[in-house]
Amino acid sequence: MLIRYKKTFEKIAMGLLSFMPNEKDLRKLQQTMKEYEAEESRQLFLWKEEDIIGLLGIVYHTDRNAIEIQHISVNPSHRFQGVGKRMVKALKEMYPDKEIISNDDTAAFIQKCDVC
Repeated sequence: MLIRYKKTFEKIAMGLLSFMPNEKDLRKLQQTMKEYEAEESRQLFLWKEEDIIGLLGIVYHTDRNAIEIQHISVNPSHRFQGVGKRMVKALKEMYPDKEIISNDDTAAFIQKCDVC
């Protein structure tokens, strides 16, 4: 299930976010976390089954009535089990009136999810 990020999950979120190719550098990772915490147009969600095993970072585009998936990450030991697709599907169910769009980093995966 998708849950909203809270500061108490910061270390878990940073760990999951660090699996993204552009978030390997600690300074870049810390900056990204600050952006999600400070900007109202950004939101982090965590995917919880028994444990937190995935992360979805989005940006709201009110001018386009769209949600852009900026980051999507799954713990490596849970990959190739459909977790990422379930996260995207849950996001679409949470915001049925919004278009789900991707950026360059998430485009290939989001196209496989059939929500765009």
